[in-house]
Amino acid sequence: MNKLRTCRLIWLLICALSINIFSNSVAQAQKKKPVVVFVTGDHEYSGEETLPIVAAELEKNYGMKTIFLKAKDGPNDEKNIPGLEALKDADLAIFYLRWRQLPKDQLAHIDAYLKSGKPLMGFRTTTHAFNFPKGHESEKWNAFGEFALNSPPGWGGAAKHTHYGHESSTDVTVNPDQANNPILTGVTGPFHARSWLYRVLPDYPTKGSTLLLTGKAVNADKEAIENPVAWTGTNSFGAKIFMTTLGHPDDFKLEPFQRLIINAIHWELGKPIPKWKGKMNIDVTYRTAN
Repeated sequence: MNKLRTCRLIWLLICALSINIFSNSVAQAQKKKPVVVFVTGDHEYSGEETLPIVAAELEKNYGMKTIFLKAKDGPNDEKNIPGLEALKDADLAIFYLRWRQLPKDQLAHIDAYLKSGKPLMGFRTTTHAFNFPKGHESEKWNAFGEFALNSPPGWGGAAKHTHYGHESSTDVTVNPDQANNPILTGVTGPFHARSWLYRVLPDYPTKGSTLLLTGKAVNADKEAIENPVAWTGTNSFGAKIFMTTLGHPDDFKLEPFQRLIINAIHWELGKPIPKWKGKMNIDVTYRTAN
């Protein structure tokens, strides 16, 4: 009898311990912070200065862990973004690139991330993230915008992807049929953005994308035609994407644009749109193109 009672006690202790371990595992999983990796390198728009402020806000007020990567020797260093192996642990990758020529080993980390099917986000010049010479073994990366973010496949070319001139700016409106899209929560429009409008029509964003915001050029050097400036979709790897052709440093000062970014990050991570924690102080100077 004593032996039976002892066995029961041992069994109850094992069950209690197992339940405790399971409960702790669930709690730890729930506490795990999403990892957001920022990959930057652009000559013009100071993405390596605006986006760290966004990253800090995600950590301070939105319960995320961020890793920030940038060109090793400054934004004009087109051939080295150290730390891209961090993408293997990313839950979301955010790109702000312009005309990079990264080595194969670094491209391999981006390639692996794309093939994982995990979500990604892109800003402005990421439509032409890479600029390898014709015939280069990595030339296919010049079309990164298309296969990764449903945008035109690089600058100019058959897509005629250009802009309306540096002296122009853009009036941005919410597409009426997307007014209730969660990403547009609190994104009051219309608003005026300093970015000069990118031409992406008629073939982009790629078929099946959802157009969130539309822009019309103001003081344009040519006849102004409305073009999409923010969209979501599924890319060629089956991943959720958010892309915006906005991204001038002055755009980041705008609360509607800030809310768009924070909302889109949560949407991409499969998290509910959060309560807005207030406007960020983002005061960064436009660098000018080279």
